[in-house]
Amino acid sequence: MLVIKDLNKSYDTGKSKLHVLKGIDLSIDEGEFVSIMGSSGSGKSTLLNIIGILDEKDDGIYNLDGFPIEDLTEIKAAEYRSKFLGFIFQSFNLIGYKNALENVALPLYYQNVPRKERNIRAMEYLEKVGLAQWATHLPNELSGGQKQRVAIARALVTDPKVILADEPTGALDSQTTYEIMKLLQEINNSGKTIIVVTHENDVAAQTKRNVILKDGIIESDSFINQKVLV
Repeated sequence: MLVIKDLNKSYDTGKSKLHVLKGIDLSIDEGEFVSIMGSSGSGKSTLLNIIGILDEKDDGIYNLDGFPIEDLTEIKAAEYRSKFLGFIFQSFNLIGYKNALENVALPLYYQNVPRKERNIRAMEYLEKVGLAQWATHLPNELSGGQKQRVAIARALVTDPKVILADEPTGALDSQTTYEIMKLLQEINNSGKTIIVVTHENDVAAQTKRNVILKDGIIESDSFINQKVLV
């Protein structure tokens, strides 16, 4: 599903180059549930941005579902993101003047799906995350957990190959974190590949594999005994 070999990334700070990723090798198979951890500056956010085709590597290999991610135009990068990836963010990134249904349907708009069909599909995914009755509510009328469920429905509505979640529980209390991680486990159990960046050990324990970055390299990569939420 996802193959990365000898991936490097540096940033020019003006006075020198900051080498953030130093020869990363990482393969993730279809249906895996992987957490990526590391302290601030370890490179985990940079790695996620490259996986998400939001940033470009300097050198190395990155293949996504058999497609080489290399020298893409912005139009092609957007096409690949739309085709392969769904995103969940800590800050939800919902559009404040659009209701829950409209927020979930938005990725389908960019895929030129007709309005009637995209609204039907958006409602189906709101039902999957337990928020059908909140479809006409604006984000400021929803709790943090409800906002994240809307964001999850939005990530799923295009049926992407991989879900990328950047600190998805970082703005949530412990009970809501439990509910969101339980939902992500259910989504993974349906066969969806999920990659979560987190700094929380409890969140990582609810995935099936844990990759730890330190100073731009993979310090450890291990399958773990997942804490299954019921």
